[in-house]
Amino acid sequence: MQRMTGLLVGAVFGAVFVVVNAQSPLNTVAVNILRVAACLGAAAVVAMWFATARKERTAPERPAPEARKGMFGRGYLIIVAAEVLLLFGGLRVLAVLGGPEQGNVAWVAFVVGVHFVALAPVWKDRSIAVPGAVLTLLGVAGLVMASTSAVAWVPLLSGVLSGVVLLAGSVTFGWRSLVGAS
Repeated sequence: MQRMTGLLVGAVFGAVFVVVNAQSPLNTVAVNILRVAACLGAAAVVAMWFATARKERTAPERPAPEARKGMFGRGYLIIVAAEVLLLFGGLRVLAVLGGPEQGNVAWVAFVVGVHFVALAPVWKDRSIAVPGAVLTLLGVAGLVMASTSAVAWVPLLSGVLSGVVLLAGSVTFGWRSLVGAS
């Protein structure tokens, strides 16, 4: 259940990334399709979370899988504290340097990606390192793109695509967990 809760959090943040960043220069139809698809993806993970909870509640003869020890221990707290400092400190530095506002979403994607990569060994879960690496790369690409004439596309690259990665991973691993638990 702990894993499904993590996937639920990832799906919600993925949907937020898409909903907030799907905007011009995309046309209105594309924006609306992306936003609806993101919300449906997050809703699917919510449904899988409830289905998993129901399965665990109605199967008392099966021993509950052991929760990951130390999941929210010292290593996690250090990484989250560093993430908060990097996130808000970096946004402030970007503002002071006069960077375009679109670069903010690239910075957020970068920091969230690094956060997943750093958590992978702490949680002993390599599956979060892959989306973490992808988000990190999308953030770096967006930061580079923010200094070009293609700056208007940074929210799509670093925001929408990061959200799609989070949603796709959450739906995929949620489905695998649900079907595999049968």
